[in-house]
Amino acid sequence: MIMLTRISGQQFVLNADLIERVDVTPDTVVTLVDGKKYVVCESAAQIISEVRVFRGEVIALSQRISVEHLLPSQEEERAEDAERSSVVALHSATRPAGVL
Repeated sequence: MIMLTRISGQQFVLNADLIERVDVTPDTVVTLVDGKKYVVCESAAQIISEVRVFRGEVIALSQRISVEHLLPSQEEERAEDAERSSVVALHSATRPAGVL
């Protein structure tokens, strides 16, 4: 998300991933992928810089996220192993010797 300022001076936050293009007429016009347009005070260079900073922050934060909470704990693995070992196969392709 980036902070922009309308010509009226009102600030708003825009999802940078929705920007299709930035046009520089006498004013800076931000066009979104859905066709909606915003006339803003910031220059195209400022908007590009804000988008770069935003995306850089997203990438930096993604590197800090720990995946440990996504991996099963050793206790969960042991419980799953115990559960699997208590399951008796009713149909087996191979039978032990001496079993009919």
